[in-house]
Amino acid sequence: METPAAAAPAGGFFPSFLLLGFATLVAALLGAAHRLGLFYQLMHKVDKASIRHGGESVAAVLRAHGVRFLFTLVGGHISPLLVACEKLGIRVVDTRHEVTAVFAADAVARLTGTVGVVAVTAGPGLTNTVTAVKNAQIAQSPVLLLGGAASTLLQNRGALQAIDQMSLFRPLCKFCASVQRVREIIPTLRAAMAAAQSGTPGPVFVELPIDVLYPYFMVQKEMVSAKPPKGLVGQGVSWYLENYLANLFAGAWEPQPEGPLPLDIPQASPQQVQHCVEILSRAKRPLVLLGSQALLPPTPSDKLRVAVETLGVPCFLGGMARGLLGRSHPLHIRQNRSAALKKADVVVLAGTVCDFRLSYGRVLSRSSKIIIVNRNRKEMLMNSDMFWKPQEAVQGDVGSFMVKLAQGLQGQTWASDWAEELRQADRQKEQTFREKASMPVAEHLNPVRVLQLVEETLPDNSILVVDGGDFVGTAAHLVQPRGPLRWLDPGAFGTLGVGAGFALGAKLCQPDAEVWCLFGDGAFGYSLIEFDTFVRHKIPVMALIGNDAGWTQISREQVPCLGSNVACGLAYTGYHKAAMGLGAQGLLLSRESEDQVVKVLHDAQQQCQDGHPVVVNILIGRTDFRDGSIAV
Repeated sequence: METPAAAAPAGGFFPSFLLLGFATLVAALLGAAHRLGLFYQLMHKVDKASIRHGGESVAAVLRAHGVRFLFTLVGGHISPLLVACEKLGIRVVDTRHEVTAVFAADAVARLTGTVGVVAVTAGPGLTNTVTAVKNAQIAQSPVLLLGGAASTLLQNRGALQAIDQMSLFRPLCKFCASVQRVREIIPTLRAAMAAAQSGTPGPVFVELPIDVLYPYFMVQKEMVSAKPPKGLVGQGVSWYLENYLANLFAGAWEPQPEGPLPLDIPQASPQQVQHCVEILSRAKRPLVLLGSQALLPPTPSDKLRVAVETLGVPCFLGGMARGLLGRSHPLHIRQNRSAALKKADVVVLAGTVCDFRLSYGRVLSRSSKIIIVNRNRKEMLMNSDMFWKPQEAVQGDVGSFMVKLAQGLQGQTWASDWAEELRQADRQKEQTFREKASMPVAEHLNPVRVLQLVEETLPDNSILVVDGGDFVGTAAHLVQPRGPLRWLDPGAFGTLGVGAGFALGAKLCQPDAEVWCLFGDGAFGYSLIEFDTFVRHKIPVMALIGNDAGWTQISREQVPCLGSNVACGLAYTGYHKAAMGLGAQGLLLSRESEDQVVKVLHDAQQQCQDGHPVVVNILIGRTDFRDGSIAV
């Protein structure tokens, strides 16, 4: 017989079950209400009468961050932000290919120390930027890529040009975000701008779906049917869409801070700096290698130069650090870097990494003490497990470190015979260059002699943009930038096609500078159409094409190794005539005008000063200057 005490738990089971089920239902309903934005809408209004749009929020943030230029290739997905930027005085510069727009933004970032900004349309517009974004990542350039996208409601439903853009850019960018509501535009862009410049700088991506950029009434017209819904299902769908639309615009125009967020820039600790001071103070043959990171904010280039001069250590300059010490500074060593590194007893790698450019670290002597400083720890220690070992590895800002190092070693001097030994090796190498410049070539002009004349003609206010293989590789030995931040090359990725975009960004940033672009004829094929851009936007730049009718850097190895010149041959194309067809000025240099090289260069300068972009097509022969150089 069952007792009352034993039956009590069974009687309480059903109320407990019902209570649990009710609580679960309430939680699900509350969660759904939260996801639908119902709670947010109770506290934040939707201004259905407003004609404002999300593009205005984008433009406001860019202006608050001091952005002066927006590079783009137009598309309907992004039209509102382009129009809004124009209204706020941000110059909108449209190019003929999206990759050029990114390269231009990259140049602005490098030359100004701010974020370069580019906006492109959805799908193919974004996929066209991938190479340039990857180049910015490897070159550590803070670039903000704004990408259009299909409506938030139509994602994964087969909309025009709709792809998974976030998955495409996550490996390329240090920050990726997709804006889902108009009110998110401002905080998302502020976070992206800060991320681009903090730590190791790099590109960031913000996806802006079309329905967060256009005004309420236009989105409503596309999203909600004007006809009354029929049936229960129709009414349910209509309610969902109306609520979706309301959540999209709820709180959209409430005031929000638009200005820059604080940046997170790593700094060397005092203990690390002091240890490096002690190591360097005992050196007999010290050497410094300065890379692009040394020119990053917050240290101004003139302050960095004073620090390097105060330190008094011979140095090699690479990347954006080229030109830091001017044209003929006694501390600047330009040639025979490998030999110098083998002889040095202390080497400071300041923003320089042990990748292929330093033979993965093998070029460093095992007996040398290596100090390396870099914002990026992974890059800093690259290949240190195989070919070299740092005595001191400092994760921090390079420019600030160099200033502190110079302060710690103030009054320290080193024997002059070490620097003189390096300068003597420089002089011997330069004598070899002069001998090669005087050698006859089978046809056309000697490229070494041409580049020597370019070096003699180049004005002090010039910015050099280099884009190519063999011709540019030769120029790197012969042509010197006249100051810091006056040399633009792709960086470690070795990307061809940067020329037009870099030149565009450089001339806009520094309109009083003469922008000289040194192109190989192969690389110029990527940039030719952008002379239409230069003409339309009245941007006078000067392009010098070393035209040897081939991909010579590849041919130089392929023919002796594999016995064929297949795919390496080009023609002595009349690039100057093609540029003239786009509205630019065109000049030709060939053997017939061998004694007119300087005159033609001056003519090109004058035409630029008169407001015209110019292409100088220089027909060159082949020399052995670059024999033994690497192409892979």
